Parts: sequence; structure tokens; C-alpha cells
Amino acid sequence: MSPEPEELRAVAGLAGLPALRTLDEIVDLQAVVGQVYLRYSRGPAVDAGETSRDKESGCVLPGLSTNPIAPEPWWDRPPQQWVARQLCQYGHLAQREQRLGWLLTGTVVGQGPDCEPLLADVTALASVEPEAMAEAEQVYREAFDPGRV
Repeated sequence: MSPEPEELRAVAGLAGLPALRTLDEIVDLQAVVGQVYLRYSRGPAVDAGETSRDKESGCVLPGLSTNPIAPEPWWDRPPQQWVARQLCQYGHLAQREQRLGWLLTGTVVGQGPDCEPLLADVTALASVEPEAMAEAEQVYREAFDPGRV
């Protein structure tokens, strides 16, 4: 039997943090905070004191693998579309057992093998709830041409 969402949030270290249920809530948080990153894992409590590991080489990375949420300066579309794309790019990681999407900030200490920002000294900001993921998937399907090369 899998744990209830609130129980999972507590174990993950997300209890007491905002639970963001829409893309607009994520965009608003990013607008206030600035550099916000997305991570799919078992949560900040489990990740505390950990670093990521490159699965292909086995190398230990100097921080946690993340995905940026802030749109790049060249982005000329609505920020909701950027956020939707970022959520969906690694959304498959949320499908793993007891993995959650959560937003954080911290110090960029390098880039991972996929050029993803690696963060240290992280601060958890909020969780990304299933409703936000469902909205992201819908916006992504409507706004983009996935798989086009």
C-alpha cells in the first residue's frame, strides 16, 4: 500500500511548504524569487546532504541535478509555456516510486553531464502537485511539437 499524499509530503520534507497546483502559481513564485529550479526526487529531506550521481559514469556530482524554471531572456512566448516544457522534459522521473516534483533555489556549483544546473546549499520552496503536472502536459501538447527535430 502506497503512502497518502500528505504522509509522503511529510516524509519528503515538503510539509508546511506551499503546494502549487497551477502553472500560474509556479510562474508567480518564479517572478518573486528569480532563479527557481525544479527537481524530481524523494524530496528535500531525503536529498539533504546528498549530491547527484551520473548514472552512466558513476561520477559523483558536486550538487543536486535540477532543471531551471525561469524563462531565458530570448523566450518570446508566455512564461507558462516555458514552465510547462520544463516540467514535462523530465516528468518521467516523477513516475518513479515515491518521486515528487519540487521547486528549490540554491547555489549553482556546476553543470551535470546533460548541462543541467547542479545546486548546493538548497532551499526548498514548494511542491509541484499533480494538478500542475496535468496542466503542464496539456499546455505542452497544445503549444509544442514534441519529438520534432
